[in-house]
Amino acid sequence: MTTGTLSPRTPDKPRSTMPREVVRRRRYGGRVWHPSLGPGPLPRVLTLLALALMTVVWLVPFGWGVDTSFKTEVDASASGVDWIPKAGFTLDAYRTIFGQGNLPVWAVNSVVIAVCVTAITVAISAMAAYAFSRTLFRGRRVLFAVTVASIMVPPQILIVPLFRQMLAMNLVDTYAAVILPQVVAPAMVFILKKFFDGIPRELEEAARIDGAGSFRVFWSVVLPLSRPILAAVAIFVFINTWNNFLWPFISTSDPQLMTLPVGLSTVKDSTGLRNAQESAASILGSIPLLIVFMLFQRQIVKSVATTGLGGQ
Repeated sequence: MTTGTLSPRTPDKPRSTMPREVVRRRRYGGRVWHPSLGPGPLPRVLTLLALALMTVVWLVPFGWGVDTSFKTEVDASASGVDWIPKAGFTLDAYRTIFGQGNLPVWAVNSVVIAVCVTAITVAISAMAAYAFSRTLFRGRRVLFAVTVASIMVPPQILIVPLFRQMLAMNLVDTYAAVILPQVVAPAMVFILKKFFDGIPRELEEAARIDGAGSFRVFWSVVLPLSRPILAAVAIFVFINTWNNFLWPFISTSDPQLMTLPVGLSTVKDSTGLRNAQESAASILGSIPLLIVFMLFQRQIVKSVATTGLGGQ
């Protein structure tokens, strides 16, 4: 019996002694990733690419409007897409607007009206929402259902009744005619009511034990806890009021009382619609909102994220 020579056993490869977190850092570009922490790098990259694409889709029309505002009317009316005009860039459209329009007065009117509408709307909506949330009275559910149902009513239907009402009260061509019809916001009442429902009642009961009345509880307990939602409502109301064109256009005919969107629409050349001039007017009307967003960007994002108005 012959005995074969046994080949020596190949030694096992030494296992890596590096911790798993170090391996993950090397694999994912220096970041520690675990399934429990959320989606991996690939979904995040795809999400960023989708957001970048949507940003480009939004910025291209805005950039085209800015580019058109610096063109001559001949280049702005020409067919085709030419980012660099043949006659060069010019400020003629802006000179026409500043020369024929009264921008300082219109801007002041817009600021005054937007601030007044925002303050009154937030105050009325907050008190109405607190009453629906905490007060028990006969017909509360029916009245709240009517308030919610009024959200679905198109504002254009109310233009004729509101104008006749302002005319009967002799308020046409006044600040009151522009401000008062815009302070009713059923959607804001609904949003605030849902937020007030989530505030613990124990906090209010503790304040009542200390002798606080209903208004003191509302002012000292509920409102401080509702700063994020109040900020969100104020921002949305301000932007909507600033951009509102139809009602200020109908309720005022005095150039000294026009808002910025209405005033800019009246500045036209004798030939009618002018593309470069209209683009310049749109850019000038959007600059104040861009400034507000840049100044309060963190508060806007925090308010939307905190209150869940971004899609919940």
